[in-house]
Amino acid sequence: MNQPISESVTDYKRYWRQTWRVALQVGVALFLVSIAWVLIYRWVSPPATWLMLERRAHAPVGKGYYGIREEERRISYDFLTLDEVSPHVPLALIAAEDQLFLRHHGFDFNALQRAVKTNMQDGKQLVGGSTISQQVAKNVFLWHGRSYVRKAAEAYFTMLIELLWSKHRIMEMYLNVAEMGDCIFGVEAASQRYFHKSASAVTPAEAALLAGVLPNPLRFRASNPGPAARAKQRRVMRNMRRLGGTTYVRELVAD
Repeated sequence: MNQPISESVTDYKRYWRQTWRVALQVGVALFLVSIAWVLIYRWVSPPATWLMLERRAHAPVGKGYYGIREEERRISYDFLTLDEVSPHVPLALIAAEDQLFLRHHGFDFNALQRAVKTNMQDGKQLVGGSTISQQVAKNVFLWHGRSYVRKAAEAYFTMLIELLWSKHRIMEMYLNVAEMGDCIFGVEAASQRYFHKSASAVTPAEAALLAGVLPNPLRFRASNPGPAARAKQRRVMRNMRRLGGTTYVRELVAD
């Protein structure tokens, strides 16, 4: 009786040692791949994001979505460097989305605290509290959706891009991959579609409108802004003036 039990214990220990070894190897491999992925995108523009592929495949559905095309869906996406874009654009994005962008290291803990409090009060929907860096992490590297697993992955990639990219690159990536309408990604595609001009020529008011609809660009249309979108635009313009205008982003753009 003792021999079989002893052998069983030995086999059990061997199994867990092997399992731990494989898990460690997989974890190290995933870590190295993620580092390489982030480093590549430090210099290379992403050909597409997961959300672009999803939007290309089928139209989004849900409350507030209207006028979505079901056929002949094509992604509009033109990557520009930050110095090719009007400085009003990064200023408007900071004013609308993340006024601490130039000072934080990827996370706004006050906003996160408010989001956690909201999520505890209402478990039906996870509220973000995301900075621009976090939005870049999820837009570029992660799948579309809301879950605590995805938020953990988002935090991981946020730390990586804050360590391995400059603020200049983070903003450059954000204004190029952010969804700004049905099948429209980035400020160049949005500017061409809505204003019939390049993003290099947008006015402060136009930049504020693009930034103002970002929380839900499928509902608040820059092409035909309603009262809510106009109110957001005015609020963004006030914040742009409060930050000091384009001088606030001069170093960011020139980096």
